[in-house]
Formats: sequence, C-alpha cells, structure tokens
Amino acid sequence: MRIRNGRILTPGGVLEGHDLVVAGGRIQALQVPGGEDGDILDAQGLWVAPGLIDIHIHGALGCDVMDATAAALGRVARYLAQHGVTSWLPTTMSASREEIDAVIASVASCPQPLDGAQHLGVHVEGPYLCRKHRGAQAAEALRLPDPEEYDAWLQGGIVRLITVAPELAGADRLIAAGRRVGIEFAIGHSGADYETVLKAADRGLRQATHTFNGMAGLHHRQPGTLGAVLDDDRVFAQLIGDGLHVHPAVVRLLLRAKGRDRVILISDAMRAAGLGDGDFELGGQAVTVRGGEARTLDGALAGSTVTLDEVLRRVMRYADLTLPQALPMASTVPAAAMSLTGRKGSLQAGADADIILLDDDAQVQLTLVGGRVVHDRSGVINS
Repeated sequence: MRIRNGRILTPGGVLEGHDLVVAGGRIQALQVPGGEDGDILDAQGLWVAPGLIDIHIHGALGCDVMDATAAALGRVARYLAQHGVTSWLPTTMSASREEIDAVIASVASCPQPLDGAQHLGVHVEGPYLCRKHRGAQAAEALRLPDPEEYDAWLQGGIVRLITVAPELAGADRLIAAGRRVGIEFAIGHSGADYETVLKAADRGLRQATHTFNGMAGLHHRQPGTLGAVLDDDRVFAQLIGDGLHVHPAVVRLLLRAKGRDRVILISDAMRAAGLGDGDFELGGQAVTVRGGEARTLDGALAGSTVTLDEVLRRVMRYADLTLPQALPMASTVPAAAMSLTGRKGSLQAGADADIILLDDDAQVQLTLVGGRVVHDRSGVINS
C-alpha cells in the first residue's frame, strides 16, 4: 500500500509530496512518488499520523478490563480503533490477588484483534497504593507490596507498567526487581515526599500516573510528590486532559514545566465511555456519571468518559497547540516512556504500520493497525 497526497507527521516534521509505503505490516519507506506498485490510498490532504497509544485506560462501552474476558477486551479494542488508538495498555484497579491475576491471564490468552487496537500488555494500577490518596481505588483492596504476589507479574511477560506508591514498605524492592526485567513504573496514588520520589527515580521509576490527581500537592517549602514529578526530568507525566481532572490553566502550566516531550496524554477512561450519563461500576465501587463526569458515591473522580482523541483535541484547545505540536504527546511520547521508540509512535521506516488519518479538526477518518484498515469513518478508501 502507498498512502499518497497526505501531510505526513514524521519525527523530523511535516512531510508533503511523499508516499508512505507499507508492506508486511511495517512502514517500508517515505519516498517521492514514482512507483505505482501496490494499492494507492489517497489521503486527500488529510494529516497522516502515527496511531495513538493509550497507556492508561480501564474500559469503555460498558466493558471493563477487570471483567477479565476476551469479549470485553475485544469490544474495547474495536471502540478504541474508531478513535485512532492503535495500541493500549489494559489497566487494572486495586483488587484481590485472584482478580488481578485473572486480568493478566485474560490479556495473555486473548488473541490480538484483527479489527481493533492491539494491547501492549497490562498496566497494573494498584493495589500497592497510599490509602490517603486512593481516589476511586477501593480501600479494602490496598496492601503493601508482596513478592509472593508480584513475582509472578514480573516473570510472566505480560505486565508492562505498574503504578505504585514508592513510600510503601517494600516498594523499593518491587521497583528494582521489575526494572531488571524491563517493566516500567509510575508513581501514583501517593503521598511520597520529594526525596522519596527522587530515590524511586534513581531505581528506575520513570512515570507519574495521572499527574495532579491522586497525589500530594505542591508546597513552596515542601515540594512533595507533585514537586518531584515536575522537577525531575527523568519522569514522564501522564495527564488526563479532559478539562475535568485538571483545569486548563494547569494543563498549560504542566506543559511549561515538563515540556511536551515529557507529557503523556491518557484517557483513564472507564466503562461509561461511549455510553453517556448513568450509573456504573469501577473497581467494585458504584460510580455515577453526570454531564460526562464520573464520581464515586463519596465524590471522588472515577476515571474519565472520553477517548484519547478527544483528550488530544481538548489539550490542543487549552494550550493553543497545533496538531503537529500536540499529537506526539499521545503517540511518540508514550512510546518513548514504554521503551517502544522506533517500533511504535512514529512514522519512519521499520516502524509498525499503525497509522491514522485526521482532518484539520483532529477528527479520525481512518485507522490502520499493522497496515490493515480497521476503521474508515468517511469512506476514504472508496472515495
């Protein structure tokens, strides 16, 4: 396949007047048109961009990762592809050992869908979290890091990211052991002081889960969890940019503090995404959605109801960013944070052919996963 007549977002900038050549599920070349071999996909002046990568998402369309079924994973994957997400990390909630193990087993055994986003493994959010900053995490499920539980996660090859409160006893051992086998770690639901966060980063912690939410805030004499996240250039900051979890002004402040190359846009979507207002469940807790805002009965925010493409559009609006400026935060940067640079998140020779076509309003028109069309909103391939 040759994708032609598009504005291609490459690591080096916007490339026009070139074909993007796809074969064998990978990008083979970006070249001046000259050959006519293969199918020609006319991008019709649309943006040609790397597929979005959502590394923090719990569910959508009434399905949740904690359902631990192939049917739920497949339904979410198809929905994500419709919104330009080509890769995702199914994300758990704090739950019993048996429930978390069931999720990991379900992802490990679930075939990658032919018609949706592909999972990259599991993001285990909890149960090793701080009670005071638990947010929508079930208090009764929180516990200290236990090698008898997590050693299986580290050796199974499916867990790719773990959110942990590094101030908990045993967290240092967990991070060190996980980093030895290539697992990434994020600080989240934490009240760790500045020094504790830096020590965790020394051990290899490289992300902050939904920055600002579920963590101790900033004080000018006690920088705390948030201060360390903002100050340490080693740490990528996840951001739920829906305008509800973080005020638009604070979105702008985060971008100034960290830079766009250290901010990861996430959806943190839960099972209400795509369904509108109503009564739902998250991590065993009742959740009510009103006006698109999901909250537990005690008032805590309980994930979001938006998809990553909508987060992208809102952040563009809040921070007055162009699509080429903003899109890497939902593709290139999460790929870098997950050690996938060169394979995911960028349009370059050798990378997976996970590609989306967007209009000037950042609305997804076409999604390809591994070079295969999985979503065609407006009949691009037939026009």
